[in-house]
Amino acid sequence: MAKLKTNWAARIIRHKRLRQTLSGTAEKPRLNVFRSSKFTYAQIIDDEHGHTLASANSRELPKDTYAKIDAAREVGRVLAERAASNGVKSVVFDRGGYRYHGRVKALADGAREKGLEF
Repeated sequence: MAKLKTNWAARIIRHKRLRQTLSGTAEKPRLNVFRSSKFTYAQIIDDEHGHTLASANSRELPKDTYAKIDAAREVGRVLAERAASNGVKSVVFDRGGYRYHGRVKALADGAREKGLEF
């Protein structure tokens, strides 16, 4: 296999491979995670209808009050609260091609703390 040119391209390939088997339904939507260099974003998506049911990101938090991992945990908590208000109790976790550690794991832990099941 030829060497990929960038880490970004490798992540896109991993995410596409993951999405071949992972899909959100109305009963169990998909929790998608995106990490930029500064911020963390998360959405709960119903893939059958193509609707975003809830979303949260670290840009909404008060500026300079959280480290990146703590901000990701808070994003997970906020997302779980918004999902509960929309009647979502369980989701399928889509890590977006990232490793399950650091900010991705913190976001998942924060969502679980507030009662989201996956």
